[in-house]
Amino acid sequence: MSYTYQIKSLEQYHIDYKKSIDDPAAFWSSVAENFSWQKKWDRVVDWNFKDPKIEWFVNAKLNITENCIDRHLATMADKPAIIWEPNNPEERTRTVTYAHLHKMVSQFSQVLKNNGVKKGDRVCIYMGMIPELAYAVLGCARIGAIHSVIFGGFSAQSIADRLEDAAVEFIITCDGAYRGGKDIPLKAVIDDALIGNKTIKRVIVYTRTRTLISMIKGRDVWWEDEMDHAERQLEANDIINFPAEEMDAEDPLFILYTSGSTGKPKGVVHSTAGYMVWTNYTFVNVFQYKPGDIFFCTADIGWITGHSYILYGPLSAGGTSLMFEGIPTWPDAGRFWDIVDKHKVNILYTAPTAIRSLMSYGLAPLEGKDLSSLKILGTVGEPINEEAWHWYDEHIGKKKCPIVDTWWQTETGGILISNLAGITPAKPSWATLPMPGVQPLLVDESGKEVIKKDENGLLKGNMCIKAPWPAILRTTYGDHERCRTNYFSTYENLYFTGDGAMKNENGFYRITGRVDDVLNVSGHRIGTAEIENAINMHAGVIESAVVGYWHHIKGQGIYAYVICSHIHSDESLTQNGILQTVTRIIGAIAKPDKIQFVTALPKTRSGKIMRRILRKIAEGETNNLGDTTTLLEPDIIYDIIKGKL
Repeated sequence: MSYTYQIKSLEQYHIDYKKSIDDPAAFWSSVAENFSWQKKWDRVVDWNFKDPKIEWFVNAKLNITENCIDRHLATMADKPAIIWEPNNPEERTRTVTYAHLHKMVSQFSQVLKNNGVKKGDRVCIYMGMIPELAYAVLGCARIGAIHSVIFGGFSAQSIADRLEDAAVEFIITCDGAYRGGKDIPLKAVIDDALIGNKTIKRVIVYTRTRTLISMIKGRDVWWEDEMDHAERQLEANDIINFPAEEMDAEDPLFILYTSGSTGKPKGVVHSTAGYMVWTNYTFVNVFQYKPGDIFFCTADIGWITGHSYILYGPLSAGGTSLMFEGIPTWPDAGRFWDIVDKHKVNILYTAPTAIRSLMSYGLAPLEGKDLSSLKILGTVGEPINEEAWHWYDEHIGKKKCPIVDTWWQTETGGILISNLAGITPAKPSWATLPMPGVQPLLVDESGKEVIKKDENGLLKGNMCIKAPWPAILRTTYGDHERCRTNYFSTYENLYFTGDGAMKNENGFYRITGRVDDVLNVSGHRIGTAEIENAINMHAGVIESAVVGYWHHIKGQGIYAYVICSHIHSDESLTQNGILQTVTRIIGAIAKPDKIQFVTALPKTRSGKIMRRILRKIAEGETNNLGDTTTLLEPDIIYDIIKGKL
């Protein structure tokens, strides 16, 4: 498969970038010609950021699974689409060819139809990282159902909130999942989430861990039984190719929940055509993908990275995507390098958190591992610090592999700013240049473009984007006003990313982190309000305030200041109780790394908690707290500093 839109030189990047800004309709029309459409578009793009209303490939008809599977069958039916590496290295690897993927997705599409799932229905998927998860996602897309994948680390309460928000009627799950040395009881968590639920009609359960589970008559069915029945149905009707539902370009493809600055998670909605074109275009260009390359993205499909760069991006490009069930440090810290060696991985895409974690084990886990197949490295989820960048470059890439430092978000659908591997320049810890079609703008607090450079020749401001790219979010599910206020109301006629950034004389961008009340922990965004709400559910807690601080592994750690009505004589018991409460309400991913008990929080006279001051104390910047004259009780600060952990 050839990619006529793949950028091959720095000069071509500049030419394509200019075309994409000067005439976006012509540029994206030429890219979109490389896909299969049931009906072509009437117009390439209509948009305004006021409502917001954004449409790409207006009135086109397609099905994304035909582009991810069917169109490859004539030339690469026997080529691996997915290589699955299990959690336990002793278990057999599975290779899923495009032909087998087609068969499994067709069968599962029939399963969904048999169980009453229709176009537009919302389907929750809560599974481990196994090929069946891919079949479930693609099966939903094939029949036009809207999938909502939930990461396996979320609690029953978090799942229940998401099920209610999206009015979900169908769930696909496993009995359990393996993750490192742990067995995660997925079905039991779903059962807890469904206590009192009146809307769920069917739960389809795949057998993975053989954990004892409860199956509720009339609601719960076994995946294996349903697939056997569907296979017989298709064979009896002589159907090899389950028909793909005709979808409008702007029909929703999936909902993915992300934390915001309020306690309620937001259901980010991505549409079909624009998302498909963008994930494919960025995959092919950023990673300079060549047919036959083995692409290993270490993310979980519960996050946007897994959606875009394990499934939709690679598969729409006819690529081979390696899916890993486990974690990088189990059964030992050489697991990633064993996988690279075993499967001769060409492109490795992982998080700075994972790199920093593996750095802490030293170089011994690398001994005897052949990493010579690697051609390109990538990072995702958070800005990478220079120390980790150089370790990755020297010890994994052997200074021969370009490192792409990709910046993007759940809401953006795919990569917005990144160097292109070996084509455009790299700079450690800088995302560098925007993708064609992306128009970044740095603004000050009032929304004016930053034009004055600092003493280092850098422009610094809040990162906004002036015009839509094909994969920009369309809405937040069931609440379009929330989408408008969160992303399009802060600065007029601009999409506000929530991140701060710097720009140098070469036009390179460096992301400096969130400027709102959202933390980036191990590459996953968690709202401070969401964590505070969970902490405040603990019986002894009166009030809490959560801030981020530099964490040498996670990048950003969670520091909680907590006022309690009663603290046990053994403080650790109260701390553990709070941690358990957070785990129950949100999940282990949101547990604070540090809990400091305080008698009061620094507040303004209007009652607003001064998190800016708490953040500086957590970071150790106690000599530079800024203006404290607006505080109701300034002396509180000194007590907090004395008790700093």
